[in-house]
Amino acid sequence: MSGQPAPAPLLIACALGIEHLALRTGDRSGADGPVTFLRTGMGPRAAERSVARLLAGPAPADTAVLATGFCAGLAPGMHPGDLVVAEETRDPRSTVPCVGTELLVKELVRLLPGRTVHTGPLTGSDHVVRGPERSDLLATGAIAVDMESAATLLAAVRTGERPVAAVRVVVDAPEHELVRIGTVRGGISAFRVLRSILPAFFEWHRSLPLPRR
Repeated sequence: MSGQPAPAPLLIACALGIEHLALRTGDRSGADGPVTFLRTGMGPRAAERSVARLLAGPAPADTAVLATGFCAGLAPGMHPGDLVVAEETRDPRSTVPCVGTELLVKELVRLLPGRTVHTGPLTGSDHVVRGPERSDLLATGAIAVDMESAATLLAAVRTGERPVAAVRVVVDAPEHELVRIGTVRGGISAFRVLRSILPAFFEWHRSLPLPRR
């Protein structure tokens, strides 16, 4: 026996079946310790309930949590397949700071050279954002919006002090608006991008300065 503590677990949460499929079929060889892929269901209430239930159960207290999946970009010039690394997540109840943003950006740029990576606040919504509402949210300083990240990270930090982060892939942007976010098909670039970025998540997890169990 080496006497080294076991690595802290990593929880990667997403909402949609297609997001879950992308993550489950990605390269998991670089994981440092146990990894759980949680499909929370769509919307903030489902995300908060699913994450809180899992972390309140047998999950170790030092479990790191990363919210991921697709999002809507708010700024002009964003394109499907762009990446968003949240500096913080926001919703009407809270602002949750993210950990290790710079390292995530560095790893994503290394993995996907030429792919644009945006950093800034990621805001939450309880519905798919369209049209003028996009401009209203951009005016708050947010660069992207989704329905689950803010609720996921809020539930995570409410159950105990732990590292959290959010990385999203843009599927919907001001000049590229979708009819329905749920109609995203597996062949588009956003699916391929999401499937390819697991190594960045594992490197983030490995770099965390918090004590291991």
